[in-house]
Amino acid sequence: MSTDIRATTNQAPPLSGHNVVTSDKALTEAVTRHSDASVVGDLIDLGAEAGSAEAHEHGMLANEFHPTLVPYDRYGNRVDEVTFHPSWHWLMERGIGHGLGATPWETDTPHAHVRRAAGFFAWSQTEPGHGCPISMTYASIPALRADASIAKEWSPLLASTTYDFGLRAPAQKKGALAGMGMTEKQGGSDVRANVTEARATSTEGEYALYGHKWFTSAPMNDVFLVLAQVEGRPSNEALTCFVVPRVLEDGTRNQLDVVRLKDKLGNRSNASSELEFRGTFAQRLGDEGRGVRTIIEMVAATRLDCVLGSASLMRRALAEASWHVAHRSAFGSLLADKPLMQNVVADLAVESEAATALAIRLAAAVDRPNDAHEAALRRIALPLAKFWVCKRTPFMVAEALECLGGNGYVEESGMPLLFRESPLNSIWEGSGNVNALDVLRALTREPEVLNAWITEVGLARGADPRLDAAIENALSLLGDAANLEVGARRLASQMAACLQGSLLVRFAPPEIADAFCGSRLGTTYNGTFGTLAGGDLRAIVERTTPTLA
Repeated sequence: MSTDIRATTNQAPPLSGHNVVTSDKALTEAVTRHSDASVVGDLIDLGAEAGSAEAHEHGMLANEFHPTLVPYDRYGNRVDEVTFHPSWHWLMERGIGHGLGATPWETDTPHAHVRRAAGFFAWSQTEPGHGCPISMTYASIPALRADASIAKEWSPLLASTTYDFGLRAPAQKKGALAGMGMTEKQGGSDVRANVTEARATSTEGEYALYGHKWFTSAPMNDVFLVLAQVEGRPSNEALTCFVVPRVLEDGTRNQLDVVRLKDKLGNRSNASSELEFRGTFAQRLGDEGRGVRTIIEMVAATRLDCVLGSASLMRRALAEASWHVAHRSAFGSLLADKPLMQNVVADLAVESEAATALAIRLAAAVDRPNDAHEAALRRIALPLAKFWVCKRTPFMVAEALECLGGNGYVEESGMPLLFRESPLNSIWEGSGNVNALDVLRALTREPEVLNAWITEVGLARGADPRLDAAIENALSLLGDAANLEVGARRLASQMAACLQGSLLVRFAPPEIADAFCGSRLGTTYNGTFGTLAGGDLRAIVERTTPTLA
C-alpha cells in the first residue's frame, strides 16, 4: 500500500472567517451587562473584519516589514520621517475608522467608552502593535482638557474617524494622532529626574525645548504631550507638561530630531523612537510645576488600554489554542477530548474571561465620570488591573502556544508574535513595581479608593466562601504597615484577583466562577495552568472555542 507523503492530514485549519466579537461569549456578555445589546450589534462588522483572513495577513506583514527611519531626503534636507509597510496603514485606517481613537470623548452616545473598549479589545487581535498610536490618541483628550483653547484646537482632529497619515499643518488634516514623551535615559519611570529644559519665549504660554526623550512611540504622530523642567524654577516646582506639534501652523516642521528607532523584542510593527529637542516649539499645558498632575489622566487612559491589550492577547492566544485542540487528533482521539488537555484549555479560558470581565468593567467606569464610586474605583482598580492582568499575560500566552506544540513555535502560526508582545504591557506606562506602589500610594492618600474596592468586591460577599476568605486576607495585608512596600506585589495581586472573582461570581457561568475561586483564590494554587481540581471542564472549553460565522 503506497502512501502519498505530500498529502496533509490531521492539521487544524486556519482560524479565519470567524467573528471576533460575536464568537466571544465572555466579551459580549461583559459588554451587554455594562451597556446593552445594541453596542454588541454595533461591533459586528468590526468583529467580522478582525477575524478575516485579510486582517490576519495584514497583521503578519506589518510585523515582517518593520518601520524604517528616513532622516534625510534625497537632497540632504533633514526630514525625520518614518516609513511603514502598506499593511500598517491598512490596519490603522480601519482601527481609526471604527472609532477606536479619541472618538468617545467627543460624542454624547451612551456607553461610548465601553463600545470603544470592546472594539479595541477585538480589533487588537488582528495585530497588537498598531494599537499603540491608537491608544495614545484616545488617552490624550483628558489631559488636553487642562487648557480649553488647546483642547478646542486638537480634539476634533483626534476624535476623527479619518486616518490621515503624513506631516502637514493641522489645518490641512482631516484627522490626527497623538503621542507621549515622558521617560528619559537617566530616569525611566522616575520622570522627576528628567533634564529636558523648557525655556520661555516672549509669547505667553510658548516655550523652546532642549533635551531628549528615551522612548517615544509613533514619531509620525501629529502632536505629542511631553514633560520638561521649566528653566529658572526650583526643582520641585519645575516639571511641566507641554504640547509639541509635529508640524507648525505655517506648515514648517517643528525642530524635532528622530535619533533612531528602537530594536525591540516585540511590538515590531510600531515605531518607538528616541527624540532630541533643539529649540523645539512647545505650548504649556496646565500650570508650571504641575506636569505629572496634568499628564496623569493620559497615563490612566493608556493604562486602561494596557489592560485591554493584554486581555486581547490572552483571548487571541486562547482562541488559537482551543481551535487547534478542537481539530487535532493524537493517541486515538481529538486533543479536546483528552482530560488533561481539557484542564489546560479550561484554565486558560478562566484566565482570559477574568481579564476580559475586569477590563470592560473598568471601561464602564470611564462612562460615568460624575459618579464618585466609579471615579474612586477607577483610581484603585486601574493600577491593580494593570499590574495583575499584564503580569499574567506572558505565562498564559506561553501555555497557549504550547497547546499547538511545534506548530505553535513557528512564525507562520502567529503565536510567536503574540508571545513576543506579551511582556510589553507590563512594562509600558509603569512596570509592575511602579503600579504596585501606585496602589499603595492611592490607599494611603485617598481613603475613598479602599471604600470603593470594598464596596465593589462586597457585591459578591456570601456567594463563595473562597472569595470571602480572599477578601479578608487582602484586608489583613493592609494592616501590616511595616511590610507594606515589600509586600506591595502580593497585596496588588490579591486585591486584583478579588475584583475578578467578584465579577465572575456575580456574572459568569457557575463553572467559570467555581474554577476561578478554586484556583486563583485557593490556598494551594501555584500558578501552573492545567491544575484545576475538577468541575465541568468540557463546558468551559466549549464556551470559549471560536465558531465560524
